[in-house]
Amino acid sequence: MPICDPSIQPPGKPGTKEGCKDLFTLTNKVAIVTGASSGIGRATARLFAEQGASLVVAARRQAELDALVGEIEDAGGTAAALAGDVRDETYAKALVELAIARFGGLDIAFNNAGAVGAMGPVPDMAPATWHETMDTNLTSAYLAARHQIPAMLERGGGSLIFTSSFVGYTAGMPGMAAYAAAKAGLIGLTQVLAAEYGPQGLRVNALLPGGTDTPGATTTTPEARAFVEGIHALKRMAQPLEIARSALYLASDASSFTTGTALFADGGVSINRT
Repeated sequence: MPICDPSIQPPGKPGTKEGCKDLFTLTNKVAIVTGASSGIGRATARLFAEQGASLVVAARRQAELDALVGEIEDAGGTAAALAGDVRDETYAKALVELAIARFGGLDIAFNNAGAVGAMGPVPDMAPATWHETMDTNLTSAYLAARHQIPAMLERGGGSLIFTSSFVGYTAGMPGMAAYAAAKAGLIGLTQVLAAEYGPQGLRVNALLPGGTDTPGATTTTPEARAFVEGIHALKRMAQPLEIARSALYLASDASSFTTGTALFADGGVSINRT
């Protein structure tokens, strides 16, 4: 049974649950998802497509994106792929142009691509290493928003989502200064954009996942995995689809009064002390 609001419904059945609109549907919406070749981005792209959105999927690996598009289309969805580097402004612009050319506009953007980057103490970190991590996680979000926001405003608003982290927000993890600074910066960016564009119908939120069972995570040692699982209140890592469901909430009308937030989907890692 879909979760719905009887006040939002097709004509003809006013005030009835039978005719109400499913608040989580993305029918007739167009979405960009970055970092879509694997993990959280891939799961989110598939979930958005299942909910009716037309997808532009983005990542560095064209073959993986093409496979994802094939899976979405085989399931009855609609998607287009464009590979590139999110640190490149021409790529950010091209993704928006593709969404408009193929699907008529842009309503949702899940700017999920990012990387931990090289780790180590700040005195030992070369400036180039710092800038690479900042560019991948924070500057890329600015470049994306710079082109996504005007397209969304053309449609009367939309939902802009950034993947941040509890690292740099509720936890300081040794050796992760650049990553923490970048992810904390995303929350500041989220708040300002939400305040600036809320009057025009644009909602902006940050999603903060906990440890997630992605291909990168499975290459760690059993001891490292056990440590990561143990710092969560739920004593496990998330599956990508669990994080994707939180992204769907932020993308959909279910979160119609949610903006400027740092939404935790972190398995309790931010509050756990056991």
